[in-house]
Amino acid sequence: MMRTLLRSSLPHLVVSRAHYNDTSKIKRLLLSRIYQPGNLWKENSSDIQAKSNEPSSKSQRLMFKAGLIRPTSPGCFHYLPHTVRSMEKLVRLIDQAMQEIGGQKIDMATLCSAALWRQSGRWDLVGKELLCLVDRHNQEYCLGPTHEEYVTSLVATEGGISYKQLPLLLYQITRKFRDEKRPCFGLLRGREFYMKDMYTFDITEEAAYRTYNSVCDAYANIFRTLGLKHVKVQADTGNIGGKMSHEFHLPASIGEDKLMVCGSCDFAANVETLHPDAKSCPSCKGELAESKGIEIGHTFYLGTKYSHVFNAVCLDTQNKPVVAEMGCYGIGVSRLLAASLEVLSTEEDIHWPGLISPYQICLIPPKKGSKETAASLVAEELYDSICAVPHMSNEAVLDDRDHLTIGKRVKEAHMMGYPYVIVIGKKALESPPVFEVRNHRTGEVQFLSKEGVLSFIQEVRVI
Repeated sequence: MMRTLLRSSLPHLVVSRAHYNDTSKIKRLLLSRIYQPGNLWKENSSDIQAKSNEPSSKSQRLMFKAGLIRPTSPGCFHYLPHTVRSMEKLVRLIDQAMQEIGGQKIDMATLCSAALWRQSGRWDLVGKELLCLVDRHNQEYCLGPTHEEYVTSLVATEGGISYKQLPLLLYQITRKFRDEKRPCFGLLRGREFYMKDMYTFDITEEAAYRTYNSVCDAYANIFRTLGLKHVKVQADTGNIGGKMSHEFHLPASIGEDKLMVCGSCDFAANVETLHPDAKSCPSCKGELAESKGIEIGHTFYLGTKYSHVFNAVCLDTQNKPVVAEMGCYGIGVSRLLAASLEVLSTEEDIHWPGLISPYQICLIPPKKGSKETAASLVAEELYDSICAVPHMSNEAVLDDRDHLTIGKRVKEAHMMGYPYVIVIGKKALESPPVFEVRNHRTGEVQFLSKEGVLSFIQEVRVI
């Protein structure tokens, strides 16, 4: 069971459960106290499209309707409380995966020097996609969309990397900026977004390929852990460059990338890497089928493209400098969050990957003034008992809006995507009380005693 607690890397997203570890005094998380602007039932797809004047997606419509995001300007969004919690969990999962393969977390400056980008030749190559500015001293900068120049310069200025430190894997999870010509689909294509970018250094090509495969395997494991069906495809190296590149996609009709996937082997490619009339698999000659995908990860074997320019070297066993073999690897963190909602959700209800759901459980007590009102104390006692279970101490929310019917609150809870909804209704007045437990993913409904509920939640996985 994943319970590793790692500090969030998002500057303003601080993860802390210490406040809830004192099980003798449970602090109840009341839904009425959570900031969730807007009316869940008034917004619709036409409202969103009219406000943004951009094409919308299912994930964008649902996130707007549920009060998860709010637009600020084209391609930029406020992330609201539920989204921040989900992002923090996703960051913890990625941190864990990167550190398991030897990744060391850093945090590089967002303001990137134009001089370094000119030195690598990318200032003009990337061009209009860069968000650029000039300071009062007439120095030019861009807001970093990626950090190949900075990390290579950093390693180069610190001298050679000893073979004893290899492979060196440095990564960060920070906000990135790209001047998208046509931002759309909410968090799927924005101008400001969160990305995990990793940069690796090795002394030989053979070692660099081993590192490359290790990171690709870690990416696949992350997506599998989230329960996401993904495909790895060969890809163009684009303006980042290098010798080899792969993309990771979630198949989806709204995807903007066209993929060709073999039905007979594991070959798959972005169409931009294939000959226009390619119909058969170059590996097994099987038939290729076209599909669309949302890109959620991208890996590059860079070779010496950047290390040669900035003189980043590794020191071998004889203390002789060798130009470093590099790789770079990205996961669009905020895009992955939205893409997972895009492929898992229905048109009406959010379905989170279970591990990164903002809260695992929503408890719904009786409506005030109803025949079941007497069960309200039973609901609070059950909530406190759930929160006393260590791994669930901050994973349950109590829907205290008892002026609403149980039915309306259950409908909202499903729209919000809580994996498990526990209803305290008529059966809670029985002796002993019985509670209705709804599984949002499967639609299964169970009636469990208090002991049954506590036994059930022991198997709920959290990160």
